[in-house]
Amino acid sequence: MYQRTQRDLASTINQIIDNYWEDKINENQMTELIHQLHKTNSDKFMKNGKYTTIILQQCGKRRLNIVTNILSEIDSIEDKNIL
Repeated sequence: MYQRTQRDLASTINQIIDNYWEDKINENQMTELIHQLHKTNSDKFMKNGKYTTIILQQCGKRRLNIVTNILSEIDSIEDKNIL
């Protein structure tokens, strides 16, 4: 789960989402993997609230839309658990 570089992280994100699109993993597995990646590599994921340039270039809009939705769902669930 710990990625050495932003390029490694982007490649892993791409593999996870591609596996989901190819029905090799289900939605829950994809969500959990993306969440774990973000949790363990948050410094490589985003800087100043935006995806890093490498992540943007390597993953593309479609994949990052999915990642954004997953992370926002997780944030809203965590917010509800706090209340």
